[in-house]
Amino acid sequence: MRVFLIFIFLPFCFSSQILNVDREIKRDTSKNHAITFDLSFSGAKIKGDLITLKGKLEYDYFFRNNYFIMCLGTIKSLVNGKDIIQNKGYFQMRFRDDDTRKISPDAFSQYQWNGIQGMDYRVLFGGNLRFRWFDKEKNDLYSSIGLFYEKEKWNPLANAYAFDILDSSIVYRNLFRMNLSSKFAVKLNEFVDFAGLTYLQFPLNQNFLNPRWFFDLSLNISMNKYISFVISYNQNYDTYRALPIDKYFYSTSMGIRLRY
Repeated sequence: MRVFLIFIFLPFCFSSQILNVDREIKRDTSKNHAITFDLSFSGAKIKGDLITLKGKLEYDYFFRNNYFIMCLGTIKSLVNGKDIIQNKGYFQMRFRDDDTRKISPDAFSQYQWNGIQGMDYRVLFGGNLRFRWFDKEKNDLYSSIGLFYEKEKWNPLANAYAFDILDSSIVYRNLFRMNLSSKFAVKLNEFVDFAGLTYLQFPLNQNFLNPRWFFDLSLNISMNKYISFVISYNQNYDTYRALPIDKYFYSTSMGIRLRY
């Protein structure tokens, strides 16, 4: 299993709230598929029952020519009694190289939502050129450059919307973005991987100098071949928001990963 350590912005890179463009699982050489499932759950009693549930499922199917299709879905819900405080997630499909070529194509599509920010949906599709700078036994470095189209609906009247309603107008936004990313992975020892990913997404309009920046770190501690403990941190900075919400968001999480 490989995971990543993040750091620099290279002149070549990747995507749009495509939170994990690189797969996080590695198949057994005798199989043509791989599956991982992450699940974290917490509960507390405040005014009502406060329940947090986060899940992630990834399925990879590998072809004989060293390309594969990845299907990835993640959902996070936060419920207090009958009130939905947070509801977000995304489903993604991509077709790319299995880390064997120095330069390779990477095609993707994604559906995403985030109720707390007022995002009813974001649909996107596009492609990258992916560059392998090095891939050694204990570390690797990749980057990408590409283009994608995103179609969005923003709704400040959504039930989970967490900001002041300064304007109740629903916003539809469709645009192309240039996509730059960088990914690095370090295997500290047999049981511990430290990984990271960063990307910049530039709107191809008059707001080109207001890119979206995403940064993700992940620490994976393997208990055995099938079970791992995962600690993650990610942040999102965007000065070109469709609604008057904060420019900066971050989140941390801990959970269990099951692999097959």
